[in-house]
Amino acid sequence: MLTLYGTELSSRMLLGTAQYPSPAILEGAVRASGAEVVTVSLRRESAGGGAGRQFWSLIQSLGVRVLPNTAGCHTVKEAVMTAEMAREVFATNWIKLEVIGNHDTLQPDVFGLVEAAATLASQGFEVFPYTTDDLVVAERLIDAGCRVLMPWCAPIGSAMGPLNDTALRSMRGHFPDTPLIVDAGLGRPSHAARVMELGFDAVLLNTAVAKAGDPVAMARAFAQAVEAGHAAYCAGMLEPRDVAVPSTPVIGRAVFS
Repeated sequence: MLTLYGTELSSRMLLGTAQYPSPAILEGAVRASGAEVVTVSLRRESAGGGAGRQFWSLIQSLGVRVLPNTAGCHTVKEAVMTAEMAREVFATNWIKLEVIGNHDTLQPDVFGLVEAAATLASQGFEVFPYTTDDLVVAERLIDAGCRVLMPWCAPIGSAMGPLNDTALRSMRGHFPDTPLIVDAGLGRPSHAARVMELGFDAVLLNTAVAKAGDPVAMARAFAQAVEAGHAAYCAGMLEPRDVAVPSTPVIGRAVFS
């Protein structure tokens, strides 16, 4: 089981709800993924009047836990205000905290992120910070009150997959007791399996599923990859070797009669 802020979850895949071709496809993708947590933008819920209400009704009908996010926020003040409004709208202390620092890469402003995390944690929020794979930043976020870390493996929506296995592996090693969720940059099910094999606890996906030719089938494929990667990590994988090792005895000769 995956435990996030005291909540036990069976699925290790969290799913975003933006960019789907239709509400019906979004519903099918969530169900196919088995995800028990979906991220929702306050801006989407607040925009569009009736469309926003219909979207929220769909999310409620899925029986999933909502993780509101502060997507699009570029300052601490904006992120904190958005989080406070999200708590009122969605009636949850959970918040996926984003403070964007670069318009092109959408890389987090890690200085603002730590500041906003500390402010929100002091107000009783349970913060899921979208961060980089920097160990020092991770330490500061934990000191600020975060009990979950969500590092990227590549820029949001890039679909490039893990760019720095060494950094991700180091993060897992330095924070053995902290739930780590790879957020952003995964493009293929094999990418998800790869980070799960590194020992990460879960993945959060959106673009790779929503923009697929068949989002429902892709959601199912990612769910299977996540499960396989986690099972492989728990089973104890054979480490790569630079020499051949025979699987059958090489001493003696076979005797045939």
